[in-house]
Amino acid sequence: TPESLYILLTSDSGRAMLSTVKTVIVDEIHAVAGNKRGAHLALSLERLAALCPTPLTRVGISATQKPIEAMAAFLTGSIAAPCTIVDTGHQRRRDLALEMPDSPLESIMANEVWSETYDRLAALIAEHRTTLIFVNTRRLAERAARHLAERLGEELVTAHHGSLARKHRLRAEERLKAGELKALVATASLELGIDIGDVDLVCQLGSPRGIATLVQRVGRSGHGLNRLPKGRLFPLTRDDLVECAALLTAVEAQQLDRITVPPAPLDVLAQQIVAEVSNGEWDLSALLAICRRAYPYRDLTEERFRQVVDMLARGFATQRGRRGAYLHFDSVNDKLRPRRAARLTAITNGGAIPDQFDYDVVLIPDELPVGTLNEDFAFESLPGDIFQLGNTSYRIAKVDTGRVYVEDAHGQPPNIPFWFGEAPGRSDELSQAVSDLRQAAADRLESGGNAAVLAWLTDELALPQAAAEQLLEYLATARAALGVLPTQDRIVLERFFDEGGDTHLVVHSPYGSRLNRAWGLALRKRFCRRFNFELQAAALEDTIVLSLGATHSFVLKEVMGYLSSKTVRDVLTQALLAAPMFPTHWRWNATTALAVKRFRNGKKTPPQFQRNDAEDLMAVVFPDQLACAENLAGEREVPDHPLVQQTIDDCLHSLMDVVGLEKLLRRLEAGDLEVVCCELTTPSPLAQEVLNARPYAFLDDAPAEERRTLAVQSRRYMSVEQASELGRLDSDAIARVQAEAWPAPRDADELHDGLVMVGFMTAEEMQRDQGWQPWMAQLQADGRLTTVVLPSGATLWVSMERLPELM
Repeated sequence: TPESLYILLTSDSGRAMLSTVKTVIVDEIHAVAGNKRGAHLALSLERLAALCPTPLTRVGISATQKPIEAMAAFLTGSIAAPCTIVDTGHQRRRDLALEMPDSPLESIMANEVWSETYDRLAALIAEHRTTLIFVNTRRLAERAARHLAERLGEELVTAHHGSLARKHRLRAEERLKAGELKALVATASLELGIDIGDVDLVCQLGSPRGIATLVQRVGRSGHGLNRLPKGRLFPLTRDDLVECAALLTAVEAQQLDRITVPPAPLDVLAQQIVAEVSNGEWDLSALLAICRRAYPYRDLTEERFRQVVDMLARGFATQRGRRGAYLHFDSVNDKLRPRRAARLTAITNGGAIPDQFDYDVVLIPDELPVGTLNEDFAFESLPGDIFQLGNTSYRIAKVDTGRVYVEDAHGQPPNIPFWFGEAPGRSDELSQAVSDLRQAAADRLESGGNAAVLAWLTDELALPQAAAEQLLEYLATARAALGVLPTQDRIVLERFFDEGGDTHLVVHSPYGSRLNRAWGLALRKRFCRRFNFELQAAALEDTIVLSLGATHSFVLKEVMGYLSSKTVRDVLTQALLAAPMFPTHWRWNATTALAVKRFRNGKKTPPQFQRNDAEDLMAVVFPDQLACAENLAGEREVPDHPLVQQTIDDCLHSLMDVVGLEKLLRRLEAGDLEVVCCELTTPSPLAQEVLNARPYAFLDDAPAEERRTLAVQSRRYMSVEQASELGRLDSDAIARVQAEAWPAPRDADELHDGLVMVGFMTAEEMQRDQGWQPWMAQLQADGRLTTVVLPSGATLWVSMERLPELM
């Protein structure tokens, strides 16, 4: 792994062994090139090249790399070395299809739909020798493994994910190879670089959110000459159905997701500088040259490099003294030498994988590690609680700091643990495929009606009849409600009110969650400043929802002008500083850069200590971030510090897509995007899923039980005829409101508790009139307007000049 190579390069014995290396083979290169582990590996390869006396031969292997030229450059580095690209293509015959339950899909999976899905999975498993079932989350892996074990037997099914102990994962892989398992339910922990033996069928629960991911996973089956990879997709919601249909179309068209290499992560650079200098003295310019040979750091400036070196040499002055100083920097001669703790810190705290603060699960009395649990789940659990891990039930005996001690529950009914922050985002290429499918369906609905769309789905896209019928009904109903189908060339704004009178605005933009998260967070910031109201917001792959109060009124189309492509980056930067994402990524970057230690004195630093250390560090480096809000005048001042800039860069480009948002806003400003506004009486079908979004989609810190979207009531099922009535005004209701607002005639006999017209008398005359009782009306006059306080308590302002016209 990149981490083990890094450790070998940092130790004396490892360097002695690696100095004779002549060839390096990087398998599944696409899996690391697009993240910080790839930048970490690229620097390690250049360190290895500098260690070896002869040039290295580098070989990169992957079945799903795009663009292949960029992957070749990532492998060879920024120095123009001769490189041979062997492109045999990734297309091969596959047996791919959708599997649909008998019950219709909704925005949330009902229990009967889950039962039908598990029954169909069990039937497919029985028809094949070995089946791999991929899911997107560890919680779903445990849940699916339990339900399939009830149908097939516990000895034939188990789970495989990153929170299980390594021993359990290896045992599961060995049982799969030996044919002892009929099915293995796994997350991404099983999709790369593992020889898992003979697999006949791959099933995917829910969209994998990427074209290459599906190709890789289905490619795990059918290994062998003249054998056919076989895969089945199980959509879990109606939006998932659209995405899965677009995914199959993209695979058939031989499309792949584009891999973007992150430019020069400074936290990874700091760690690698400490590791390399810990082996001996280095000249600053020579070390900079080695770093620039790594492809992600090809454009690294000397100024930024010196800032990182200065940070590592000076450390951080805190209330408890200076820390994080690992180097001696001779600025006169530009020489770097290590301090005493540099090598030990670099080895014990290396790597670019973020720490999620999971609790270790330990089986007593043997003290055997079983796996890990999310910190929040462990903290909320009590002794005696039973949970499932690896398809085995455990009873909690004791919850300690960083550890949960358990004993075998012998099959008693368990709870399923949860883990946060693990749902993948959709790739740009798949988002484009979803938009293309919507546009194609809209065109056929316009020209040929439902029959044309159904024929296209079944004949051209080869979807099963049940899937085609549900997809047609969903898209046709959505088009009837909104008038159009949202695409990447047509943004739809939808506004409706909940049962309490609050306003909800849904932006339909099928650009993927990274761009929608950026757009939603920036819009939320603009709304907060405009209305002085901390509204709630959430973002999914195709939609953004903004929930306001009943008092907020605005012209719907004006929302598209709230943000400018020239200033949105600054607005989004200020917005993310107040969001929970910044402190989390700050801690991750501080630990990667060795500013906060994950291990101290041979033991793992407790989570609360790491959080405190990261917060103390932020108070030193970025005081405005932790300042009292009452003392802040205007926007937070962002310092030009390597770790602060890297954290903001991670939030803007990795967690969100600010570049895509700027491009989208430029298209809006140029008039290249169509904007459709809809005022509806109830949410459209396309808005259902974002109204029921899970916490990972929230753009504010309000808890799930306090979401304003909970007050929205909508129909589970809606026909095309019913959907077409959502935005239509009721003429009878308009007439009724007009009649209620029209003034009553001037007649003392017709005085009642409703609206009373005061007539032509002045206020003084009315007060002298014995027919007006004080409890009926209180009048004031300023010469032009008369205020009438009605018995109901309402106040009516009447213009004396308009009274003749009104009468």
